[in-house]
This record gives sequence, structure tokens and C-alpha cells, in this order.
Amino acid sequence: MTLRNLINNVRRLVFLSAKNLGYFLEGGTEKDEDFEISEAPRKELGDVTCNIAFKLSRRLKRSPYEIAKELVDKQLNPYIKEYGKNQKRHSILPWADMLVSAEAHPAGYINFRLNYGALAVWTLRQIITNSGYGLNDIGKGKDVIVEHTSVNPNKALHVGHLRNVILGDTIYRMLKATNHKVTVLNYIDDSGLQVADIVVGFLFAGFSIEPKIYGGHSTMKFDQYCGDEIYTKINRMYEIYPSLQEKRKCVLREIEETKSDIAKFAGHITIKVLKEQLKTCWRVKARYDLLNFESHIVSSGLWSNTLDLLKNQGLIFKEKTGKNKDCWIIRLKSGNVDPDDELEEADKVIVRSDGTSTYIAKDIPYAAWKTGLVDDPFSYRKFGEQWDGSVLWATGLYESNQNENTIHNFQSRHTTITIIDSRQSRLQKIISRILFNLKSGVFNDETIGEIESSNNYIHLGYEAVTINSQTAHVLGLDIGGREFIHMSGRKGIYVNADFVLDKLHEKALDEARKRNPRLADELLNDIAENIAISAIRYYLIKQDLNKIISFDIVECLSLEGETGPYLQYSYARSQRILEKSGQNYHSFGGTNFGLLNTSSEIDLIKLLSKLDLAIEEAVVTLNPKALAKYAYELATTFNLYYEKVPILKEKHTETMLSRLILVSAFGIVLKKVLDLLGIKALCKM
Repeated sequence: MTLRNLINNVRRLVFLSAKNLGYFLEGGTEKDEDFEISEAPRKELGDVTCNIAFKLSRRLKRSPYEIAKELVDKQLNPYIKEYGKNQKRHSILPWADMLVSAEAHPAGYINFRLNYGALAVWTLRQIITNSGYGLNDIGKGKDVIVEHTSVNPNKALHVGHLRNVILGDTIYRMLKATNHKVTVLNYIDDSGLQVADIVVGFLFAGFSIEPKIYGGHSTMKFDQYCGDEIYTKINRMYEIYPSLQEKRKCVLREIEETKSDIAKFAGHITIKVLKEQLKTCWRVKARYDLLNFESHIVSSGLWSNTLDLLKNQGLIFKEKTGKNKDCWIIRLKSGNVDPDDELEEADKVIVRSDGTSTYIAKDIPYAAWKTGLVDDPFSYRKFGEQWDGSVLWATGLYESNQNENTIHNFQSRHTTITIIDSRQSRLQKIISRILFNLKSGVFNDETIGEIESSNNYIHLGYEAVTINSQTAHVLGLDIGGREFIHMSGRKGIYVNADFVLDKLHEKALDEARKRNPRLADELLNDIAENIAISAIRYYLIKQDLNKIISFDIVECLSLEGETGPYLQYSYARSQRILEKSGQNYHSFGGTNFGLLNTSSEIDLIKLLSKLDLAIEEAVVTLNPKALAKYAYELATTFNLYYEKVPILKEKHTETMLSRLILVSAFGIVLKKVLDLLGIKALCKM
């Protein structure tokens, strides 16, 4: 029994009681009536509250309190009292043993008090015996595409990129656990200026193909080398050596000619950087299903086919006059201009007058492909095996001489979620409008409001990660008197993701070695790595999506307080209690859960019964923070319980066994939430 089930059943009881008193029309159903049952806002008011008296007051022309008192005195309390005497007579609502009483509050609310011993029986039994506890079938098996990461393959990931990776991976985990058929995509921009910059550095600016070697080992990962040594320096060199800018233009043209030697060299470099980037992503336990290469999208004819589709449906127009003459544009201005709509600013150029495509022109066909609005032009090949043993696929082009080409269906006709920071919001709104128009075939003022409600293409935006002054000082960055600064790979101003993970690992290893001096180094390193992962994942997940993160390396490296390691420690504590007990706590037979009656036990039981509500909130809002908040509340409630109530020192055996079952249930629920957050539940720290 979850709190949701209980609330639904209380609603049923209130409806039947009101119907018995003639408050509802004959033949009316529970769904027809608009009243709510919810958790009481304060403990002194009870556990569950109902507002039905307010809803009936106008219809019955009576005060809410008068209606509430009549319901309580004539229906609710007599039913609850009679149920306690003879449960068989009331089998229509067999869960009513969980209610102690109903009270009419002078304000007009009806407040219910719960029997937590009965709730514990239902809740704890479900947690321990039902592996699917808390995981409702929200998705109904529908296809969902989640696209995240999409870091240009010319540099290593920084902490800002990690926010995208970890957010996307957590969304994937939540959706998969609630029966969505999820496909995770990673877009690889292997034909843009950033890749051209790296090629120019290698071929024309004298940079070594490999980082320097000392003592037989490279001083840095290849992606770090490309970003730190080449990308940042070549952009400064452009200002000093204008001839390199001409080389850049030449390289960019050559890359688009996919069979040229420079294009092949660029492809080799791209893959080499990408593999190092993936190592970082896999290190934080993210995974993907498909890598979509931009060069394949360009070469596949997907854009030309999508362009024809846009033209045929009259969704883009060739401008005949003005500054956009001979350009293909999408008209973003509707007949009735809304001054608050950022899409009303101006028409958007899709193809320039010289025939070259704009930035958005690459995103439109890709989005149309993701949502299944155009045919799939790709073949697929195995790119590699990931940390979890799953196969990572990559796009390819159909070629008769390749036997490896494989047909897959990676498109989604249900929902596509694109995770990009909020600076891309306007672009994503334009794409969403175009996709809606392609799907519906019409566009007018009346259909604008339907775009977001169709909910087929979702942009999940989040604010950027900046570097605060304290972190800048630690890293030796000069940001003047500013409190923070935005990260920039081109300028070399960022916090390297691997650097943060390495620092977290070092700190966690030192702590683990102090607490477990006899453990082997291999096991200690495994513990330290999982603690490092939990620290960075929780730090980035617990933040509000609509707020800029001012990255504080000192706070991130903390292993105490509201952190991932604190959650892991709470789980490890619960497992140590169970291990030390030496008791067979798995049997429910004869256990008296009425003995779990302290305030801290009641708080923990009630919180355990809310698991499905926490998961649903996170899934429906696409905001993992709801789960992070729930996990932290669960851990702090358990630790308070552990400090206030004796468990292993309890002399009464039956009481101790009931408390051990509660501890076991806590561990099961916390582990489920940690799995959804991408954090490993550790038995030893």
C-alpha cells in the first residue's frame, strides 16, 4: 500500500459517504465530482485531508464546517468504528483498518488520522516482496528518444558538459524504469568549424599529432590535448597569422568532401577524440544507444529530402525582396503578433541566397528524422561495447561493399526529448513549430497554441554552469573582480570533468583507506570511484534546472551534508545494522508492526509509502531534482530514526524484528532511488 493508494481509497470512502447523504445526484460517479484528498500540511491536523465540504457548500447553500461535520458524524466515523468491530461486513473497502478517525476542522476541512501499524503491514510487505514496488507503468511501452551530451569532438568534457550528460542519463533511467521504451542518442558534430580548427593545428600550425610523452606515458588524454593545447591556441594564432584563417576555410570545404584526404584525416581525429570523450561519459555511468554523425546526415540526402518536404507543404518561402532576397525562409510572424513571443521577432533564414545552409538547417532534418517524419536514410554499424556490456551503434551510409551495415529502427513516433542548455531555447522553439507544421500540414494563428500541447518534441532546457571566484582561484584562473565567469572551451576557461573526478577519487580513496585499512587496494579504488561518481552526479542533479550553477569545487568535493556520498553512507549503515543483527528478519509471520509507533518510525514508514509519488513527479516533470530531494529526505529521516530509536540494543525481540524489517525496507527503497540517480548503493565505505 502506497500513500497514493490510500489517498485514492479515502476519496472513494468520502464519495460513497456523500452519496449516502444525498449530496450527489443519483447515477453520478466518483470521476464526476471535483474534490481533492491530499496529505495534510501539518501533523497536528492529521495525516490526510479532504476539501469536499468547500466544493459542496455553494451547491447545498450550507457552511463548509456544517457539511464536514455531518459527513464525519453520520458516515465516516461510524464506518471506521464499525469496520474495527466486524471487518467482513465491510469487504467493499477492506483497507479501512488504516484509518483511526475522521475529524471536521472548524475551517471546513475533513482530516483523517491513520493507523500506522496497519499502514506498515501493507507498505513494508509490498516493499520487501514486490520487486516492482514504486515503479508504476507510466510509459505504457511508448517509444521515447532522449538526446543528450552532443559535445563537439575537438576537446575534453568540462563540468558544464557533465550537467547535460548526467541530466540526460538520469532522465533515461527514470523513463526506462517506468516502462518507456527509451533510445539514447548522442549527436556528433564532426563537420563543423571546431573540428576544422583541430585539423588546421595539426596540418598547418606545427602541432604534434600526439601529446608529449614522458617516461613512456602520455601527459594527458588525447581529447584534453586537442582542447587545451590546440583548440585554444589555434584560435589565438588566427589573430596573429591571417593565413591560417584561409587554411581554415579550405579545410572546412575539404571536410564536406567526405572522400578527400583531409576529410579522412579529420574523421580519424574525430573518432580518436570521441573515444576519449566517451570514456569520461562512461566513467560517470552514462550510456547511449546510437551516435549520430553530422557528416552522415549531410551526405545521406536527409536535408535535401526535408527541404523538399518543407517546400511542398508551403512551410518555407523564397523571399523576393528586401535583405533576405533569394533566401529560403520560414515565416515566424503570425497574423496577430504577440509581443511576448520571441518567435515573432523576425523571419528565419534556412538557406542563404548563395545556396549555403544556416545552422538551423542542420537541426531541422535531424529533428524530423528523430520524430519519424521522414524516412530513415541510414544504415548502422557497431561502434563498440559500453561499460554495461550493451552495444553502442553508430550511423552509417548504405554502401554495397559493406556487409556490416545493419538495419535498425532508432526513430520515435511518440516523444522526442532534446536536452540542450537554455541558450538554445529559441532555436528549439522554432524547430518544434516546424515539426508541428510538418506533421499537421497547416499553420495559422489557431494552431500555434497546439504546438506545445502536442508534446511530441520536447526541449528540456537547463541553465549553464559557471565558475565561481573561489574555484577560479583554486584553478589559477584570473577572472578579475567578478563573482563568476561562464565557461568557454575556445578561451580555455573551464573545469575539466576528468580533473574533478580524479580529485574526488583521491579524496574518497583517502577516506576509505582510513576507515578500512585492511581492504585490498583494488577494492578501495572501486569504492573511491563510486563515491566520486555519486558526488558529481548528485551535485549536478540536485540543482534547479532554471538556475545557473555557480560551480564551487570545494562544495563539490565535500563528502558530507546534502551529497551523494551521504546517501551512500546511509545505505551502508542500514546494511551494517542488518548484518550485525544475526536475526532472521525476512519473515512477516506474527510480526506486530503496531510496535513501530515512535514519531521517527511513523515518519519513515510514511516516507517509504511515497516512493511512487516521488518517481512520478520526477518523470512527469522531467526533473530529477524531485528524486534527489526525496532520496536526501529519506536518508536524513532514517539517520534520525537510527539515532533516536534502539534497534540492535532493543531487548524486546518482537520489537527488534519489526524494526529490522523497517531498516530492510528503507535499504530497498533507497537503493531503487540511487539506481535511478545513477549512484551505486555501497555496503561498505
